[in-house]
Amino acid sequence: MSIKGLYTALSGAMAQNLKLETTSNNLANVNTPGFKKDQQVFREYLTAYEKSPQVIQVPKVEASIESFYDMQGGDKSYVDPIGTFTDFTQGSLKQTGNSLDVAIEGEGFFEVITPKGLRLTRSGSFSVDGLGQLVTKDGYPILKKAEPGVPPEERILKLNRTLPLAISNNGELVQDNESIGKLSVIEVSNKNGLQKEGQSLYSFRPNQVTQINPMANPNLHQGAIETSNVNVVQEMTDMIAATRLFETTQKALQAYDGIADKIVNTVPK
Repeated sequence: MSIKGLYTALSGAMAQNLKLETTSNNLANVNTPGFKKDQQVFREYLTAYEKSPQVIQVPKVEASIESFYDMQGGDKSYVDPIGTFTDFTQGSLKQTGNSLDVAIEGEGFFEVITPKGLRLTRSGSFSVDGLGQLVTKDGYPILKKAEPGVPPEERILKLNRTLPLAISNNGELVQDNESIGKLSVIEVSNKNGLQKEGQSLYSFRPNQVTQINPMANPNLHQGAIETSNVNVVQEMTDMIAATRLFETTQKALQAYDGIADKIVNTVPK
């Protein structure tokens, strides 16, 4: 004998566990510069509506209440995780006084080169490595604005460690009254085409069409960083709600387990 609600309750428990993992990750990165929170999206999966009319079977049983009111599986619904989506709303700007910190206000991403290729980031907590290169906190070089025919490896920004650095609002870098380049700030047409890679980096989803273009007039702030857009109170509220729902689905599973036990061990006696 099958119990229709068993897998429905199980799918609900798995969905809430997934939501708890996402919420926990958001809270863990509340102090990560430029971090964008993630959200889980779910839908109701109805088995009957996933079948074509030709494969829906008419019950071949004697006349009964079940025959007259058969729902062809329409009463069997499950929680279906659609995916994880990133909320790219602006985080607040925090003044640090560090001349190598740069915050983006509004749209845009910094362009970074890694061993895996070009990546994007919103984290502007930069430093200068031993080679004089402007790098992320993990040591990946920051690129200057693209020029026709110039490969990414030749667009790495190099600074004089002994001279003060000035960065204008549009990303122009100046040392000793001379321009040494302009930060590459990229505009992304479809942000859903980006996926997180860790270390505050974004790559491109293979199944999404995403166009990138240099921003003509980015709005940058030297000596500041963009904080994460995680709302601690909201995330804690979501975590409590997800925990309670998870406990509720656990109780439902325990109830179905008790019913199954009685069907197998008690009823036959």
